[in-house]
Amino acid sequence: MQNPASTSASSLTAATPTTSVSPPSFPPPSSSTAPHSTTANTAAGGTAAAAPFEFPREYHFPPFFTRQPNATTRHSQLEKWSALVLSYARHRRLYRISLPSAAAAAAGGPSSYSSSSTVADAEELFHNRRLGRRLGAADAREVLEHMRREGRAEPVAHGGDGGDGDGGLWWVYWKTPDEWAAEVEAWVEDTAQRGVVFTLYELTEGEDTRGASFHGLDPELLQKALQVLVKRGKAQIFGQEDQRGIKFF
Repeated sequence: MQNPASTSASSLTAATPTTSVSPPSFPPPSSSTAPHSTTANTAAGGTAAAAPFEFPREYHFPPFFTRQPNATTRHSQLEKWSALVLSYARHRRLYRISLPSAAAAAAGGPSSYSSSSTVADAEELFHNRRLGRRLGAADAREVLEHMRREGRAEPVAHGGDGGDGDGGLWWVYWKTPDEWAAEVEAWVEDTAQRGVVFTLYELTEGEDTRGASFHGLDPELLQKALQVLVKRGKAQIFGQEDQRGIKFF
């Protein structure tokens, strides 16, 4: 059984001068700040000609990329960035993003990407090329820390690709492990799979789950979700690390 790797990432670099980001101060986008777009990935993997991702209006104005000194405004800014990260990740079916080293960000240098085209495509999340603005590395980390407090992000424990101790990989939970567990459990009920044994690969890549919301799910995130079911007595995982199976009760 094979477990295909599924690591996706984003990048971010130096911050820009401080101005106000109060939402009411933003004018509507002009023709020179037309929304950026990107193509979504399908659940089964690969690229489809799906509806492009539409960035929110704040993304098209420089203050959005600048750390705000006022506590109330800063909280609003973090909320908007968190919503953008989750919306973008859901659209592209990204499960992790990586932060570049602070040194590279401060120097304004290129981000430390992997060779994955999915990783490179995700740069637009934190880098608005039309504006020539990037979210600073420290500010991007604070966005993820804010998301962690909300239960929507978490550092990847083992570091993984891009995990350099100064940035590292983060889970982005546009659906939490508990929410994925609920969807797997609903599928088991709807398709009468109690008592059936599946390999973990079959759950995310097999024909039986094609069309299910968790088809193509990151293998490690799948295991987090399945552990929720195990703790509830709804499933049992057995076998070796690279040959694991699961039985639903």
